[in-house]
Amino acid sequence: MSSETIDYYNQHAAEYVQATVNVDMAALYAEFLPMVKSGGHILDAGCGSGRDAYYFQQLGFTVSAFDASTAMAKIASERLQQTVTVLSFEQLDEPETFDGIWCCASLLHVASKTLPAVFSRLQRALKPTAVLYVSFKYGDSEREVTSRRFTDMNEQQLTALLADIPGLTPKKIWLTCDQRPERDNENWLNALLIKEAV
Repeated sequence: MSSETIDYYNQHAAEYVQATVNVDMAALYAEFLPMVKSGGHILDAGCGSGRDAYYFQQLGFTVSAFDASTAMAKIASERLQQTVTVLSFEQLDEPETFDGIWCCASLLHVASKTLPAVFSRLQRALKPTAVLYVSFKYGDSEREVTSRRFTDMNEQQLTALLADIPGLTPKKIWLTCDQRPERDNENWLNALLIKEAV
């Protein structure tokens, strides 16, 4: 993640939380959570405000979370009443630790050239047969908006990327509309990926 993107979230953390904290995530939770064992360990990777991690926590899952933004990690720590690590995807090193990893609107800030290495780190962090959820803004470009770097993704790009990640298999790839009222013309690419059993 670029330093400019991290700086943006450090400077705009409060307004970002305000804009996203009440977004209805029920349909995405319904796809992901049945694939995580009851009471299992979920990593919210790039957790932002901690909205999703808090929801998982309330359902009885063990939750770990990290964010590259110090300001966002502080907000999430307060919400979760536990430490949220300041960490980038490129620094993740937790072999076979998690029953599920949730990357909601977070990997889209990783440069496309770095994504294969990041996906390999995520695959390594999953226990065998565990699930990884990812989402990207739908498209095929890398761009910068309001000092933030975005890597968009479509089905063909994601399939090609995953072809080079051994042991990570797509279970489902689908499109959704943005749930924020002012963004309902934006589409998202979602995917559930399974780590193959050894």
